[in-house]
Amino acid sequence: MNLLLIEDNIAMQTALQRSFERRGIHVTTCGDGALALARWRECRPDVVLLDLSLPGRDGLDVLSDARAENLSTPVIILTARGTVGDRILGLNIGADDYLPKPFDLDELEARVRALARRRRSAGQSAPSSASALTQQAIEAPSFCGLRADHESGAVYHMGLALELPPREAALLRALLARPGQAVAKERLSSLVFGDAVDVQPDAIEVVAYRLRKKLSATQARLVTLRGLGYLLKAEP
Repeated sequence: MNLLLIEDNIAMQTALQRSFERRGIHVTTCGDGALALARWRECRPDVVLLDLSLPGRDGLDVLSDARAENLSTPVIILTARGTVGDRILGLNIGADDYLPKPFDLDELEARVRALARRRRSAGQSAPSSASALTQQAIEAPSFCGLRADHESGAVYHMGLALELPPREAALLRALLARPGQAVAKERLSSLVFGDAVDVQPDAIEVVAYRLRKKLSATQARLVTLRGLGYLLKAEP
């Protein structure tokens, strides 16, 4: 596994790099927000650990530009800025997880490995451990021009691949399995977050919010049914 650590605190950067490499995870480091995107493109990491308070460029700006460039690598934000507002802003911009400092190294490693596993499984064809709903989503017929590819799990709209972060793609695949039918939030959460630890109850709502914006250019609408869950509906 390749990990990109964007952190300007040299002591923390060194400690994390040594800890992860002892655990068999290769780490590329960057301590400058102005250089972070270039390093991201070069090393093609499986997971990015991103600090927010960086010299040269704020971490949220780095993340926003990365998503605008369709760099869909899973991102865990690590920061002392642990307010609810910061967490929501980071998740809305495109982060996949958030861990305030100080944190436990074992928990951080578990989160990193969980995101890497989900990214790998998203690029494989129907893993044997996938649920029936996920399997159906991968093989789903076209709905409003949306189709999930059987081989890769990628989602296409009118033949063009949608650049979606892993969690948004997982949610869309699950909903494509049952277009027009409600799928419970609890069920979707288990498919989207898998075995991730410490997932907040409203985390699926953040993913749904981001996906809803991505679908605005299609004829499909992500509808919230209070008390029931979510469904995909064709726009009249």
